[in-house]
Amino acid sequence: MQDFRQLEVWQRAHGLVLACYQASATLPSSESFGLQLNLRRSAVSVARSIAEGTGQGSDAEFAVHLRKARAAGHDLEYVILLCRDLGFFEEPLYERLLKETLEVRKMISGLLRRMNPQL
Repeated sequence: MQDFRQLEVWQRAHGLVLACYQASATLPSSESFGLQLNLRRSAVSVARSIAEGTGQGSDAEFAVHLRKARAAGHDLEYVILLCRDLGFFEEPLYERLLKETLEVRKMISGLLRRMNPQL
């Protein structure tokens, strides 16, 4: 396969991880083992699954990891929404994180379609 760092989708996903870490630092300390941990784990899972997939031996195995990354993106979307609805994220931060999450998910879906048009 290829170096995951060369994939634009991974670069965007990694940027999303960094943004989520920064945003999670603003959460109350009471959320250290709750929302903060979930936000970080979900974001990392997106980028990690893409990176892990590039180390697989076939496109089919890579696609499995891309689907995991896309599913983690859905999880991340919910955690971001929950942070907003609980009043921890102001609307501009929520919108920025949501927009980037949706964009990364679209990029993953596009890559999957290019690999296998039936997906």
